[in-house]
Amino acid sequence: MTVISYDIADPRRLNRVAKLLEAAGTRVQKSVFECGLTPDALIALRLRLRRIIDPAEDHILITPVCVRCRYHIQWQGQLPDASTAPYWII
Repeated sequence: MTVISYDIADPRRLNRVAKLLEAAGTRVQKSVFECGLTPDALIALRLRLRRIIDPAEDHILITPVCVRCRYHIQWQGQLPDASTAPYWII
């Protein structure tokens, strides 16, 4: 699993990034996605994102989560339906 979060300054670029990530994974918060990608698919996604953003104004954080680490994710509050509700990874 890879967690991808972003802060995009321009609304047009923001929409393009969001649509690309919606196709690649599951939205878990407004600007946070969980993606189960192969290494090659992750490389391709990173290249596509790099072509969309303006590095002087935008940033994207790509965080791998190892299998062992996934078992240590902690929740606060009620567990939401992952397909529709936002949640925190702490």
